[in-house]
Amino acid sequence: MDAKISILFFLKRAKVNSKGLVPIFQRITINGKRIELSSGKYIDPLKWSIEGAKIKGASAEARAINSHLDLLKSKVIDAEKDLYNREEEINFENIKNSLFGVKKRARMLIPIFEEHNRKMKELIGLEYAPGTYERYMTSLKHTKDFLLWKYNISDISIEKIDHAFITEYEFYLRSVRKCANNTAVKYIKNFHKIVNQCLANGWLTKDPFINYKSKVKEVVREFLSEKEIEEIINKEFEIERLDLVRDIFIFSCFTGLAYVDVQQLTKENISIGIDGDKWIFKNRQKTETTSKIPLLPMAQEIINKYQNHPISLNQNRLLPILSNQKMNSYLKEIATVCGINKELTFHIARHTFATTVTLSNGVPLETVSKMLGHTNLKTTQHYAKILDKKISQDMMVLRTKFGARTEEKKKNSI
Repeated sequence: MDAKISILFFLKRAKVNSKGLVPIFQRITINGKRIELSSGKYIDPLKWSIEGAKIKGASAEARAINSHLDLLKSKVIDAEKDLYNREEEINFENIKNSLFGVKKRARMLIPIFEEHNRKMKELIGLEYAPGTYERYMTSLKHTKDFLLWKYNISDISIEKIDHAFITEYEFYLRSVRKCANNTAVKYIKNFHKIVNQCLANGWLTKDPFINYKSKVKEVVREFLSEKEIEEIINKEFEIERLDLVRDIFIFSCFTGLAYVDVQQLTKENISIGIDGDKWIFKNRQKTETTSKIPLLPMAQEIINKYQNHPISLNQNRLLPILSNQKMNSYLKEIATVCGINKELTFHIARHTFATTVTLSNGVPLETVSKMLGHTNLKTTQHYAKILDKKISQDMMVLRTKFGARTEEKKKNSI
């Protein structure tokens, strides 16, 4: 919105001095708010022109004082132009600060980023997972390192963050930090959140991301085939820890739950569903959405197997799960023993549930999405790679349908 600015010079007759002279004051009105400043000049009130707001005549005194008043007026106009050129809001406070030489305190990037992370840390377990906080701490470190690498500074005013800054930051992540495409995009996304916070607070007037575009490349997600699942289920393990890890991994294959959600399961998460059978009801740690999963026989067998395990009883856990690091380490052993040539991690179980266990067996995508606790189908599609087997089954139905039509036409033509 354009500011309405008016400038008026007038005599302040109540402040007449001992010589009978009256001071000239300048009144600046900006959107209805006033500033009154002394011009520093005193004159005989009889010489003042109220209509012209200046001294009458063309005497040396009149020319000098009127020239001085024109200079004061120009300063206000220049302050307005300066704010416009710097793309700052033209308002009462900004013009007043400019006239009085008050510099606006620069808001620095790093303290804002650090405060964001501090608040995030306080909300771990309530709104954020520990991993999310760690990623933002890493993002902060990369931002600090970039400032040193590019500008040899430890901090920067947020007003200096522009399109060039962002593209250079992305280049740094890809070249110096050797980040893969999706990793670099995630760090830029974290940085974008900090910029959005500045915009929301009114600290920035222009979004530096306005013309920036980045694209996450789709990653081919690993999953196990039916044969590989059977290989793991049927394998006899003499080592107890491998037997335990196998069972909990298979449990996730048949429920679709992520590691942290399996870790948090208690008996209270098992309840009777709408069909009268047992279901898992669990708020996902990552998204706080509710996963509602009917218990398949295999998953129920594993629950039964460990219901009296000391860890299950003492720590009120449904399953005696190990740390994520140990689970993934032992899963590599299991893959080797079972002859599975894949980088086996616990998260593959979630992909396997989405593809091999559900979608390839005719469970609709919408149903799978609901069980996985996703907020939109697009997220589910990343997990759920449609198998050739499912395509073949779907096309077989279509092939049969068209075949029947062809036969009908032949009969009618005879």
